[in-house]
Amino acid sequence: MALDLTFTAEQQRFRAEVRAWLAANVPATPLKTLESEAGFAQHREWERTLARGNYGMITWPKEYGGRGANLIDWLVFEEEYYRAAAPLRVNQNGIFLLGPTLMEFGSAAQKARYLPAMAAGEEIWAQAWSEPQSGSDLAALRATAVREGDSYVLRGHKIWSSRAAFADWAFGIFRTDAAAERHRGLTFILVPLRHPGVRVRGIRQIHGEPGFAEIFFEDARVPVANRLGEEGQGWHIAMATAGFERGLMLRSPARFQVAARRLVELWRSRAASADPALVGRVAQAWMDAEAYALNTYRTASRLMAGGSIGVEASLNKIFWSELDLELHRTAMSLLGTRAELLPGAASEDTDAWLEGFIFSLAGPIYAGTNEIQRNLIAERLLGLPRG
Repeated sequence: MALDLTFTAEQQRFRAEVRAWLAANVPATPLKTLESEAGFAQHREWERTLARGNYGMITWPKEYGGRGANLIDWLVFEEEYYRAAAPLRVNQNGIFLLGPTLMEFGSAAQKARYLPAMAAGEEIWAQAWSEPQSGSDLAALRATAVREGDSYVLRGHKIWSSRAAFADWAFGIFRTDAAAERHRGLTFILVPLRHPGVRVRGIRQIHGEPGFAEIFFEDARVPVANRLGEEGQGWHIAMATAGFERGLMLRSPARFQVAARRLVELWRSRAASADPALVGRVAQAWMDAEAYALNTYRTASRLMAGGSIGVEASLNKIFWSELDLELHRTAMSLLGTRAELLPGAASEDTDAWLEGFIFSLAGPIYAGTNEIQRNLIAERLLGLPRG
């Protein structure tokens, strides 16, 4: 399909509105890392600031805290958001993953209960999927939910739950039919993290802050009303959530376009002493970021015309995760030995590249490992036989 890259007058007006609001509201001093307790609180307050400006999640219906904007408006918003160096979204698990899942599978009561609080930054969400015995093989999970009357009793252990150290809620899948095999017998349940029988233990990373957490369910009792969809439908719903994670919204192209521009500036500042071979990597990173943006606009246009995202979400995930990694590897090569200094020992710009590089290493793993994504592409998109 043809792609018209000309913005309408209304889209240009919206861009100007967003740019002016961000200029007036983005904190002058960068927030502390959201992986610390103090930084998490600062980012929570930023989510509330966004909501007061009616920017909590612009594509959602107005009755759920949005403004009913379309996907092109969202891409415009993201371009201005990253251009302004606004804080990272601490509630991305909620607004980008659970939110769309609730829109598709939630009851009217669940949408009214959870979505406005999510958009307002009042409730921050974590994802509780991975377990010690089942990381990429999610269907091997062992955590159980046993129904007793109007409640489920949860038992088990989740790990590597992003944001869970300080979040309010988690969404996860639990085995409700012990006799069922793998993908069957799983149910999607919403769990408050400050709740009897739920124990959260932060996992400290190399910099000492708990960006992840373990969650232990020790006879935690939650209402059946916290179930999303029908009992046993958990795998189907979780795969829809994974599609949102790998697809359009979790990693907007503006994130990589801004990083690519910073990389070009870094090259220009160091071109005299840098390895000349790096110029090709810098140029390729910039082109890949622009290509990803164009593809995202095309996908958004297709969705607005009534299309859908299928297994190509796996192609998307591989591309943005490997782009992010290559961007930061190239920056680290340009910075040389200075890139290895501890935060605060060199400069804020060096610190930002180092932090980004460390995070980019996880990209090929989270949201489904790239090895698994390649298997999905081979089998479901290319029709190749199982190995």
